Amino acid sequence: MSNIVKTDLVKKEGEVIKCTDVTCPVCGMSCDDCEIELTPTSVTTKNACLMGDAKFQELRSPHRLVYPTVNGERVSWEEALNAAADILVKAKRPFFFMGSETSNEAMAVGIEIAEYLGGLVDGNATICHGPTVMAIQDAGQVACTLGECRNRSDLAIYWGCNPADSHPRHMSRHSMYMRGFFTEQGYQSRKMVVVDPRRSPTAAQADLHVQLKPGKDYELLDAVMVALRGKELNPDTEKVTGVSEETIKKMAEMIKECKFGVIWVGLGIASTRGKHYNASIAMRLTQLCNDYTKFVILANRGHCNVAGFNHVLSWTCGFPFAVDYSRGYARYQPGEYSCVDALTRGEVDAVLCMCADLGGHLPKKAVEHMMDVPVISLEIAPGPQAFVSDVILPGVLDGMECEGTFYRMDNVPIYARSFTTPPFDFTKSNEDTLKQLLKIVKEKKPRK
Repeated sequence: MSNIVKTDLVKKEGEVIKCTDVTCPVCGMSCDDCEIELTPTSVTTKNACLMGDAKFQELRSPHRLVYPTVNGERVSWEEALNAAADILVKAKRPFFFMGSETSNEAMAVGIEIAEYLGGLVDGNATICHGPTVMAIQDAGQVACTLGECRNRSDLAIYWGCNPADSHPRHMSRHSMYMRGFFTEQGYQSRKMVVVDPRRSPTAAQADLHVQLKPGKDYELLDAVMVALRGKELNPDTEKVTGVSEETIKKMAEMIKECKFGVIWVGLGIASTRGKHYNASIAMRLTQLCNDYTKFVILANRGHCNVAGFNHVLSWTCGFPFAVDYSRGYARYQPGEYSCVDALTRGEVDAVLCMCADLGGHLPKKAVEHMMDVPVISLEIAPGPQAFVSDVILPGVLDGMECEGTFYRMDNVPIYARSFTTPPFDFTKSNEDTLKQLLKIVKEKKPRK
């Protein structure tokens, strides 16, 4: 049975731990209004979506990893840390992957190890919103907080995303169905545009569904900018984008008529043909919209603290992801030092993966290379990543079993409190685990 963390928001009645204002550690929304009831055998949640509830259930999951292993054999904590340190200090080009389901504090220590050993370091953005991050660097972002969207926005444009499935509480908390300070009539005072080739569950609720041809985001964004400026559209616009001139002009009018608009961009923009060029022109469209009304653009980011890695690495070296420390200083090159590329080319000779399932998400060739090199993983539960790992260090659930800081999708840092403790005593958090590992690494490979 885990111990209670004593705060005003956590109470213990018999064997039941009740806690309020819990921050959900699943998607980039970081909903902070969850309520949890924890017994020795069960977890009951309130206000959490299905994805959030599934994550909280890990607290009492029978498949939870609770002891370290080396080559599949149970070992002591010290033996596992020493085995991990041996792998890292012997490697000529180690690769460090800082997954998003942990805190900024843990990521900072992981980046420190990568810098100390001269390795590559990357995070989840490299396989999701990396192009959006590059676009922010390229064009600049007009942004705001989720609270401002909730209270002020009367037009939401979901471009290349389907929050009804990916962020189940997004529309009810931040864009459409809640009452805001300046939108007291709730959904009756708001409008929604969805740009998506598919008739998704989100598109089915929209005032205007702009059903473009797949991969034609750049062309359509350009056409909307032309319409906003009041210029004549190219006669081939509909043939190229699949969207009629009438629909494009209607969308431009809805933009001009609103008081506060938000473009929510998803991977439909970042991961299609054009990549960061699509996101860049979306940033520029937002800037143009501000000639007529107030408009902002935000990325619908998933995976808990995925934005945190970009911030922490930027604080450390000035670059948001895909960094190589092999020359003693940071070099940034997406497509060369990023996760999929380095693994697929077989460049790295050891991998440390923290709180991410690379084995279940990377291309086959990258996973096959991981099977050829020693892999260390901080893992909560068995999965594809555990099967390719030589050393497994049990992970701690951030925001539940240890405190930490997450960056929300609007780049606001959220402090996540803990309400219980890990089911083992050899580490207090993922940050603590990496600090212990760094200490051993420095003993085994002191700097000259």
